[in-house]
Amino acid sequence: MSRLYFAVAIAQRRLLPKFLDAFRTCAVPFQNVTLGRGTASSERLDMLGIEDAEKGVLLSVLTDGVWLQLKKKLVRDIRIDVPGTGIAFTIPLSSVGGRTAMRLFTRGTDFEKEEEAVLKETKYELIVAVCEQGYSETVMDAAKKAGAGGGTVIRSKGTGVAAAEKFMGITLASEKDTILIVTRAAVKNAIMTSILKEAGPESRAKAICFSLPVTDTAGLRLQEEDEEPTGQNEA
Repeated sequence: MSRLYFAVAIAQRRLLPKFLDAFRTCAVPFQNVTLGRGTASSERLDMLGIEDAEKGVLLSVLTDGVWLQLKKKLVRDIRIDVPGTGIAFTIPLSSVGGRTAMRLFTRGTDFEKEEEAVLKETKYELIVAVCEQGYSETVMDAAKKAGAGGGTVIRSKGTGVAAAEKFMGITLASEKDTILIVTRAAVKNAIMTSILKEAGPESRAKAICFSLPVTDTAGLRLQEEDEEPTGQNEA
């Protein structure tokens, strides 16, 4: 049995090409890359011998088998375990929206889905939707129709576009919008279904989506209040 994971790799910007090469060599089927900036002070950077705080952030979805290969390569070839080089971590997916996304994420592997047993009782979930750049409003409109409160958009670039085009049989632009939506687990499936119906792979938005378990939240008081029954008093 296998699991799917959301993998995040953060590297010094100058090392980003090496990280991208590692992901490609290990045939990671889905990759989005964006830029960030570290929060360490200039004095701290000088002490560590790091020229700047600019970071490259790689977001991907992969199987546990692919992750083991990738981890070995990052340690052996890039020496990620050396302080200041970068970090990589994985988070188990709780669900994937649609067969197209599942086939894309597991392409070229002998993936056999196991029972969803990790953190399946969480109250909230994080929905991650990736679409063609400029269609984030289409995705959010669909999500809100099914009960989503709001989301955050990250601009990124898809680095696995050629493979995805060949696999999915559609033309994809490399520029992507990644939409992050934290929502109640009870409405997660409805939101993902709405996104796929109105902005899925067959539409111009070409969105794919998946969800991650959220163990705790802060700042979602209004959503929590919406869950409480109203107008019902005990006798």
